[in-house]
Amino acid sequence: MATAAAAAAAAMEEPDVVNGRDVVSWVASGVVLWSTAFLLVRALFPKRSYDFCNRAVSTMHAVAAVCLACLSVDDWSCPVCPLAAASSPRQMKALAVTLAYMVYDAACCHLNGDTRLDNAVHHLVSIVGIGAGLAYQRCGTEMVASMLVTEMSSPLLHLREMLKELGVRDTELNLLVDVLFAATFSAARMGVGPYLTYVTVTADNPILIKAMATGLQLVSAYWFLRILRMVRYKLAVAGKKKPLPPPTTPPKLAAANNN
Repeated sequence: MATAAAAAAAAMEEPDVVNGRDVVSWVASGVVLWSTAFLLVRALFPKRSYDFCNRAVSTMHAVAAVCLACLSVDDWSCPVCPLAAASSPRQMKALAVTLAYMVYDAACCHLNGDTRLDNAVHHLVSIVGIGAGLAYQRCGTEMVASMLVTEMSSPLLHLREMLKELGVRDTELNLLVDVLFAATFSAARMGVGPYLTYVTVTADNPILIKAMATGLQLVSAYWFLRILRMVRYKLAVAGKKKPLPPPTTPPKLAAANNN
């Protein structure tokens, strides 16, 4: 986590001018960085699965993305101001880091045989949306805010799956992580998310940016429904596991025993 935070701080060194070549260089370097991180994790944990190592890298990215997003905010009294404005160098670099991760993660999932439709749509919407924002060099405020909202719950998402591989299953810790993940996801993506989508769609943004913002919110809504079902199931199972109180002796039987 310290490495991710250090990378986030280093990424905040702003160039005076941002051009297309700079952006391509950032994205290409980022893809190499995330791929190298994955190979290092695989080397450090050879007994762990492909998915476990990828989730470790995804957690690093989530921490870095949240740090970069926070460092990109100029005025915390209005973190989503100004709207439909030119992107700052900090915002563009933060978005380039996440775009590079999305390219890496899409390739990683493909190589692992993960062909789920919702995951593919998520990668497509994210890559096209962030790529369009970098190409237009606009909407940096909205897109960085969206990055903060979407990545906020990611560490808990990956932790709940990594715990299973570590052999920690059906415990109070698992239930706690599940509930915290569901609460964070719901508050961020279904609380703040619709507002961000609304301001992005109603502002003077390119139509492609508006479409991608809407698509990302629809994916979030779909995942939200699945998470609700998961939490209901986990709470129901946890309720059934509570020990029953000791049986009480009927009064008539107790009297007979006393005689």
